[in-house]
Amino acid sequence: MRAKAIAPDGWYVDSQEPITLNDSEPEPDIAIVRGDTRDYLDRHPGARDLSLVVEVADSTRERDRTLKQRLYGRAGIPVYWIVNLVERQLEVYSQPVELPSGPLYQQRQDYSLSDAVEVAIGDRTAGSLRVRDLFP
Repeated sequence: MRAKAIAPDGWYVDSQEPITLNDSEPEPDIAIVRGDTRDYLDRHPGARDLSLVVEVADSTRERDRTLKQRLYGRAGIPVYWIVNLVERQLEVYSQPVELPSGPLYQQRQDYSLSDAVEVAIGDRTAGSLRVRDLFP
């Protein structure tokens, strides 16, 4: 993924490092984090520090669609991507909401290898990535 090239000033790309949520410390494959790595020398980034988390899913696909999606949605992480290696598509989840039945993302959009996806970081569009470039 060429996320480093798309992260605007004031944000950085973290890979397979813990983030701190209310009830757990998952390690997403990729996270777009506000600030600089030096800002997190004594703590892990929390939900308010994140704009996007990404999981690369093969054997973990169902877990990423259920447990991880609820976890990130409950924390209010604005955008969650699953790079779905099995179906060769990108699943983009947005607009997290907490419902009586549990947390979920109100929007899901799937992108095929021939598509491009816009990347919103913070309150602005940082650019777009070709979905094909996200796959090995």
